[in-house]
Amino acid sequence: MPKNAARRTERLVDPDRAGAPVFVLSDRHAKIAGPWHSHRRRQLLHVSAGVLTVETRAARYVIPPQRAVWIPPGVEHRILSAAPFWLTTCYVDAALMPTLPGETFAVSVDRLCDALLIAASGFGADAPRSGKEERLVAVLLDCLAALPVFDVVLPLPESARLRRVTDRLMARPERSDTLAELAAGAALTERTAARLFKAETGMAFGAWRLTLRVQLATGLLAGGMSVTQTAFAVGYRDVSSFIEAFRSVFGHTPSQMMKRQEGAREAG
Repeated sequence: MPKNAARRTERLVDPDRAGAPVFVLSDRHAKIAGPWHSHRRRQLLHVSAGVLTVETRAARYVIPPQRAVWIPPGVEHRILSAAPFWLTTCYVDAALMPTLPGETFAVSVDRLCDALLIAASGFGADAPRSGKEERLVAVLLDCLAALPVFDVVLPLPESARLRRVTDRLMARPERSDTLAELAAGAALTERTAARLFKAETGMAFGAWRLTLRVQLATGLLAGGMSVTQTAFAVGYRDVSSFIEAFRSVFGHTPSQMMKRQEGAREAG
């Protein structure tokens, strides 16, 4: 957990009734399978320790430490985690950040922005604030607007038949079924399934399954599973292939992610 977490407020504040146009809540959570919901403000979900899965009706995001997801106002979503995590959430009136995209997307959070978020979590969720606090919030908004995109999205298909294929993949990631076998179970031909994957998710089947497996792996690693056990659990027959796939998506190896997790815990 963050060393300088100023206040545990998330359980005490209704974010849709708070008075401040920008406010930050920060707290440690146990494992969670939250309900579908939405908020009237733009929302940034930032993970300082642990791994969090964020699902919208259209896509799935897995957020390791120092990453975050922007969710626009009114977008239904839910959060999932099989292990404890530290979540810092920033709520912003949409009019204050008009240049942000209108869809959900993930970003990388640098140390400065992380420190500003933790500091702002001590300001409470109501106005008015002191001049010093308002100046810090203004700097925070500038930093948030400049965060680089972190592309970890797993788009979900719209058609019911292709959803049957992706649901099966998500339920049993360790299986090595071919696209032809999966498609047959959904009354599709392999060619039709391949076309639908590209049309509805923007990804080829192989790339979609790779991203899914690596996303699921982050949760297993955060829960204490070894790299070798995780590789086999998500369908890899050798550890080196898993490590390379993980690096291709997240930009670092599973062991490096686990070290970051340990560093975040020690910082608490």
